[in-house]
Amino acid sequence: KMIYEMKLQPAFYNYMLNGTKRIKIRLNDEKRKYIKVGDKIKFYKEPNLEEYFLTEVVEILKFNDFREMIDNLKIEELADEILTKDELLSTLEKYYSKEKQEKYGTLGIRIKLIAN
Repeated sequence: KMIYEMKLQPAFYNYMLNGTKRIKIRLNDEKRKYIKVGDKIKFYKEPNLEEYFLTEVVEILKFNDFREMIDNLKIEELADEILTKDELLSTLEKYYSKEKQEKYGTLGIRIKLIAN
């Protein structure tokens, strides 16, 4: 089993730590296509990367793009219920262009927290 490392913006880091967000959203690109159920992911809080927590991958969900993912999953699993689905999509598209979504597809990595 592999251990991966990923960075999170403070708000999304806190959503995961507080137990609302349970699915990490990414492109299914070269860096992430090898992630499997049972692997571990260590999430670091940006910008200073001093805080982190450890998770285990419990499910891999694949979608054509973020719109399809957001339409098929609950907002509170993807972020937090204070966000609308459109706000989340807008945030994701700042980082990942529609072209990249079409090229790679998207990944929902369902995780569970592991005590550090």
